[in-house]
Amino acid sequence: MKYSILLVVFVLLCTVTGRAQNIETPADVAAPPQEAICTDSGLCSKVLTVGTGDAHPDAWDKVTVHYSGWTTDGQLFDSSLKRGQPATFPLNRVIPGWTEGVQLMVVGEKRRFWIPVELAYNNMPGKPAGMLVFDIELVEIQDQPAPPPPPPTPKDVAGPPEDSQKTASGLATKVLSPGVGTAHPKADSKVTVHYSGWTTDGKLFDSSVARGEPITFPLNRVIPGWTEGVQLMVAGEKRRLWIPEDLAYKGAPGAPAGMLVFDIELISFE
Repeated sequence: MKYSILLVVFVLLCTVTGRAQNIETPADVAAPPQEAICTDSGLCSKVLTVGTGDAHPDAWDKVTVHYSGWTTDGQLFDSSLKRGQPATFPLNRVIPGWTEGVQLMVVGEKRRFWIPVELAYNNMPGKPAGMLVFDIELVEIQDQPAPPPPPPTPKDVAGPPEDSQKTASGLATKVLSPGVGTAHPKADSKVTVHYSGWTTDGKLFDSSVARGEPITFPLNRVIPGWTEGVQLMVAGEKRRLWIPEDLAYKGAPGAPAGMLVFDIELISFE
């Protein structure tokens, strides 16, 4: 998931308290040195301290780490060491460079990463810009069950078919599976749903189905196309929505652009 409905991009959950440390800026923070190893994605790293064992985390596992992060001009922008407490989080809920890089590590290992902008925050407003450098120590791996496979891309993802229903706002929908009853959620209802979202070129950008867990949220706290579309549904119903850009993310930096397509299953509401 790289763009959830709530647009949570990088949340680190602090779990253990300790003593803060002074953090020195690495001498090679400006660019990866010759001895760094780079992957096909452009991620570069070098091992600072060798770990133990041969077990590596999977992308869906939870990991506990200590870390410090710098911009290439040497500015420290975040550090669990400075706070004196490590962080625990699902490895597939952070920036792509972290998801890829930490999978290269074993417990006890400390590694320095040079993460290109495309694998970091991609110049998202309010986040550190450009290539970022992280020193990461992998403290613990918590094995988690593998998520289910991602849903297949709909054949009509490029645009709404003739049998879709269109509203005055430009939203198009089509019922995939009928629900039960006649009650519909309201704009201020709290709903629980499973969903998957695609761009019109067929790229899956987010899916609660792939994560194996539904999501619950107030219906008036999401994009307008969701607020309108889910009110058309009843419990148990599954519906496909073609949401025009002005009812989606409206060109917001870092969010999926253009018309978006969502398959939504309304599990319950209150």
